[in-house]
Formats: sequence, C-alpha cells, structure tokens
Amino acid sequence: MVDGSSRGSLPRFSHLAAQAHEKMAGDEMTITAQVVDLNCNTTNGASGAGHKACAQACAKAGVPLGLLSSDGTLYVPVSSKPGDPQNSKLMPYVESKVKVTGTHRLVSGLHTIEIKTVSAAS
Repeated sequence: MVDGSSRGSLPRFSHLAAQAHEKMAGDEMTITAQVVDLNCNTTNGASGAGHKACAQACAKAGVPLGLLSSDGTLYVPVSSKPGDPQNSKLMPYVESKVKVTGTHRLVSGLHTIEIKTVSAAS
C-alpha cells in the first residue's frame, strides 16, 4: 500500500543509494600478474597457455577476468562507475603476464583494483 509515509521515505532512499556509490579510498599500486578466468582458476586451478581458449570463451560470455599475482593474491578488476565491466581491458592479455597500475582496495577480504593502465609485462 502506498501512503504518504512511504512517499516521504523516497528522498531518504535516494540519498542512501547515492551514498552507496561514493568512491572508497584506496592505495595506488603497480602489480605484475597473470590475467586469469576467475571461475576456472578458483574452481579447478586452470590457468596458463593450455587454458587460454577456454578463458577467452568464458570472458566473452561474461565470466570476470582477474589478476593472479606471483604471491597467489587474486585481484578483481573493478570500476567506480556502476555497470562498467572491466573484461575488455584485459581480453588482449588472457593467460599472459601484465603490468597494471591502479587503485587497490581490500574490502571484506576481497582484493580489488581499479585499473588505470595495463600493458604486457616484459
């Protein structure tokens, strides 16, 4: 039922929704990592040249790509813009090593990186 009290809460809800998209602080960093298919990598350890075609197909289907650092940390690429998928930035480097600069955040145990630059690692 819609009444005056529920309509009165809409501006408050809109304010909360806006707050939910405020950018959180993070640390600028540069990492060298392998671009991996997060699903196959975390469920069965699949990675490397032999997994490239599968990872590309999964990424094209919407499975997120991630960055696996040499110390075993997985970074999930994110954007401060809602609805801004990041796979396109990493597709040219699937299952290859890259050098990424960006903003790192650790939220609820999840390492994320907002990518500023990405290039093949030498």
